[in-house]
Amino acid sequence: MKLNRREMITMGAMGAAALAVNATAEAKTKMPKSELKISSQEGIVPGKDLPEKLAKMEKWGIVGLEVGGRGLHGRVAEIKRALLDSKIKVSAICAGFEGALSSDDETVRQKCRDSIKPILEAAGEIGSTGVIFVPAFNGQTKLSNVEARKILIDQLPDLCEFAVQHKTRLLLEPLNRKEAWFVRQVADAASIARDVNHPGMAVMGDFYHMYIEETSDMGAFISAGPFLHHVHLASIKRNLPGQDERDYTNGFKGLKMIGYQDYCSFECGVIGDRDVEIPKTVKFLNDQWRKA
Repeated sequence: MKLNRREMITMGAMGAAALAVNATAEAKTKMPKSELKISSQEGIVPGKDLPEKLAKMEKWGIVGLEVGGRGLHGRVAEIKRALLDSKIKVSAICAGFEGALSSDDETVRQKCRDSIKPILEAAGEIGSTGVIFVPAFNGQTKLSNVEARKILIDQLPDLCEFAVQHKTRLLLEPLNRKEAWFVRQVADAASIARDVNHPGMAVMGDFYHMYIEETSDMGAFISAGPFLHHVHLASIKRNLPGQDERDYTNGFKGLKMIGYQDYCSFECGVIGDRDVEIPKTVKFLNDQWRKA
């Protein structure tokens, strides 16, 4: 049977579509099912001390605690003691180191490497997902993007190995252009993680920065795939989700598609009474997750 050009093109398109459907179905059968695990940075939750904050979080349906890295080594005993009476686990550790890994000054890079190691050690001790880091904020480096990338990748294998030895990882965070010109999209961070190719190297996404830099929340998360191990939650104006028109369903679809297993954590301001607004946001996010 001879086919004309139009028929050949049609059959080819049908075959490609069938392959795509089969590949999607196969991916779905292998992909673990995601769940929304809401976390919060410690300072966002009201309470006189950590046990009181944890009790409120548990009551509201928050399951993860994100803590700051500065001085973390001295807080390990306090945090472990507070978590003994709680179902909540530590999610990520937010920065806290000095210097910048992509600085043009080696003494500044060394300061960063030296100061991040105790944080990684403490992070592993309290069971954290990883330590969030930014290679360099605006004004912290004179290097071009190409130079900054190379010098970052040269340093990461040793730090990643140190992280794995302490049962945690590094989480590279992309920022918007107002805060950093180097690594602005989740795909940028993922490409660095692929080049480093180490189990201690991972990335995160932040809905606030993504609103500015990404064309698709879903696409951004898919671009990270298995390298994505933390997410920050914030509205367009960097307040609690649900406090403006920001929609999260597109991003949540992406998280479900990659079988995301880690935490989504509040890093934002709060308009109004925190004891009222935070539980409202938890309900809002759970509704968005169901719709995704």
